[in-house]
Amino acid sequence: MIYLNTYEQLLQDADDAHVTVHEAIDLNGDTASSKRLDGLYIDNHIALDSQLKTTAEKTAILAEEIGHHFTSVGDITDLKDAGSRQQELDARLWGYNRLIGLREIIRAFEHHCQNRYEMAEYLDVPEDYLEEALSCYRSKYGVYTLVDNYTIYFIPNISVMKHF
Repeated sequence: MIYLNTYEQLLQDADDAHVTVHEAIDLNGDTASSKRLDGLYIDNHIALDSQLKTTAEKTAILAEEIGHHFTSVGDITDLKDAGSRQQELDARLWGYNRLIGLREIIRAFEHHCQNRYEMAEYLDVPEDYLEEALSCYRSKYGVYTLVDNYTIYFIPNISVMKHF
């Protein structure tokens, strides 16, 4: 059996959805702008910026761009438009749920991850991406949520309790 890491699984997901992924594309040129573009989705094509250094970074960006394939309609580049901002958020949430999700938080707990760093490494995502996802889940679920025989606490810190 061949084991695929999370990034390779996402590449397979894209291929299954008939989306072509172009890796290591210079999306920012020589610009020193603070508004870096790490990924771009247009008409069944995803471009990933050449400045993405780690597999975890590529994984997070690719998940969001695949999210655009499944959740976005039209040109959403004008983020002053509320509809565009909402579609950007929907794609990001799709990525959070694909890479992290409540069941993956439980899996990380079952694999004895003790903190955010260990959880991010186990899930193969950047630590700041994990923190953004957890913040999103805190906003959605509040203090805690129940999943099967588990309680996932988001406040004051991420923790998981198994019910017997």
